[in-house]
Amino acid sequence: MKPETLLSDSKLKAEEELVKRAQHNPEAFGELYEIYYQCIFNFALKRTANVQLALDITSITFLKALNQIRKFRWRDVPFGAWLYRIAGNEINDHYRRQGGKRIASIEEIAELADTGDYADEINHAEEELSRHEEFLLLHKKLAELPEMYQEVITLKFFEKKKIREMVKILGKKEGTIKSLLHRGVEKLREKMQ
Repeated sequence: MKPETLLSDSKLKAEEELVKRAQHNPEAFGELYEIYYQCIFNFALKRTANVQLALDITSITFLKALNQIRKFRWRDVPFGAWLYRIAGNEINDHYRRQGGKRIASIEEIAELADTGDYADEINHAEEELSRHEEFLLLHKKLAELPEMYQEVITLKFFEKKKIREMVKILGKKEGTIKSLLHRGVEKLREKMQ
């Protein structure tokens, strides 16, 4: 199954069955992990610009999901929307606890790559970061925005989510998301100039 936030009815039904199995069978949860791991890692990386923090956030997200899977209630919303919400909350909580934002340098990312730990994820992360020449500057300016704007901008422009997908992920109304996007992009544009 391919990770998508909006699934066709048949794929949504198949995912519902997989989630129901995962509520009683850790191996089925492993399938959900395989489907959504890279999406959640990429989301965390783009929000934090820090490979190690993104790995930690991804791990915490799946651990919390595993621990809470029995309480999860299917509401015709893809399981991935729930994971994005958990990851977004973890990122926001991390920065609240830390009291500030920190951006990893390319040197730090290269140093992590030299350790051999998580080599595939780190190599993939380096490729992602190198594709965006202004990524670190943009991330720095994005990090200066309130969290509500960071989240919608990241989902829309980095994760390529549609408004209706964002409605399901964030649990907000369409008009609210459009308004947050418009204001957030304007504020980011001002900071980039």
